[in-house]
Amino acid sequence: MVTWKPDPSFYPSPRMAMKAEPETLAYVAAFDPTASVPDELAVVDVDPKSESYGRIVHSVAMPQRGDELHHFGWNACSSCLCPNAPHPHMERRYLVVPGLRSSRIHIIDTKPDARHPTITKVIEPGEVAERAGYTRPHTIHCGPEGIYVAALGNAEGKAPGGIFLMDAETFDVRGQWEMDRGPQQLSYDVWWHLGHDTMVTSEWGTPDTFENGLVPDILLGAKYGRRLHFWDLNKRKHLQTIDLGDKYQLVFELRPAHDPTKAYGFVNAVVCLEDLSSSIWVWHRDGDKWAVTKVIDIPGEPAEEDQLPPMLKGFKAVPPLVTDIDLSMDDRFLYVSCWGTGDLLQFDVSDPFKPKQTGKVRIGGIVSRASHPGAKNGALNGGPQMVEISRDGRRVYFTNSLYGAIDEQFYPEGLSGWMVKLDAEPDGGIAFDERFFVEWPKLHRPHQVRLQGGDCSSDSYCYP
Repeated sequence: MVTWKPDPSFYPSPRMAMKAEPETLAYVAAFDPTASVPDELAVVDVDPKSESYGRIVHSVAMPQRGDELHHFGWNACSSCLCPNAPHPHMERRYLVVPGLRSSRIHIIDTKPDARHPTITKVIEPGEVAERAGYTRPHTIHCGPEGIYVAALGNAEGKAPGGIFLMDAETFDVRGQWEMDRGPQQLSYDVWWHLGHDTMVTSEWGTPDTFENGLVPDILLGAKYGRRLHFWDLNKRKHLQTIDLGDKYQLVFELRPAHDPTKAYGFVNAVVCLEDLSSSIWVWHRDGDKWAVTKVIDIPGEPAEEDQLPPMLKGFKAVPPLVTDIDLSMDDRFLYVSCWGTGDLLQFDVSDPFKPKQTGKVRIGGIVSRASHPGAKNGALNGGPQMVEISRDGRRVYFTNSLYGAIDEQFYPEGLSGWMVKLDAEPDGGIAFDERFFVEWPKLHRPHQVRLQGGDCSSDSYCYP
């Protein structure tokens, strides 16, 4: 008799995941903003004992050009151990890598050689649109029913955006997830509280409002996303909308508590139209409803007009532009990427309503152009963007590109890609690993990072 054993990288609880062996590889989506060569999935050696530490050791080129690889995820994760939908026979083997611009989805096999993954299947955009009614796949999450994909546009690239499901073994597109979407029209990120039968989604905009860059009239007119949506996860039904207010624009990354008994999470608002600040909010229960409370304000920094790109000259300030956040596995530290000023901030959020800043580094930035001990020159551009944390919370990786057309609006000279790593102290405090600075090949820019065996934004858990 064959005995099925769960994938050893699946853990019932976040506490057990924190005890996992350190990762030795990172997978990084990298794109060519000019679409002159195919985008790539890069494999970076993150084993400090390795001779190739801090270097790209392999790249998988996509079969077409112009995909704009952006966010991606695993086919399966620790949610496969949940009692409501157990799939213990699954394994964390395939990376699901969509092109945000092309709507093409690539299935990349990391087995048998994790250092040399290969493409095993490509799902063309026509199939996605026909089966799911959506385009521009953005967020990939492995969940209890399969692979959840948040898409930013419908089949015509307009509203509504939404969620569709893929089979986690065959990778067939099953179809649209929503049974009743209520007032929801815009889409961006998706995550859930499995123990509370709740899904949460956030908002950006339809593809025609960002694919050629942010549109000032839409931004200043408060017509980008500013709402959170709460759903019944099992009934696939919209329950509640919370509007953060028309001065807050671009409500992006969702980071729920890893402990499934906790019904709260963090989300960032990229910009406030009144003063260019960024903010962090906590969603939480308030009686029988959900509520949202702002807990962090990050102000802009004054700057001379001649230091600023055309889009910002009239404001005479550098906005922090918080474009990504990530939460450590023990729900203690929140990491905040300030892509505009160049800061990566660490907050102790043991009390989610009273964050305390415990660490800060600066690299790049629109004005500061701060360098890194391992860099070859004294001025870097771009800034902390996609951030990922190791399961034990001791290592933090991030890259510096946001989105091709938007990169040029804030860094008009052209963005030179890089990836860095921070070492994090158990009780707070962060510092650059001086040995780890990956200068990206000139034709590509790096975006999201996934860590071998899972990370702090890849898995969800059903046991505390």
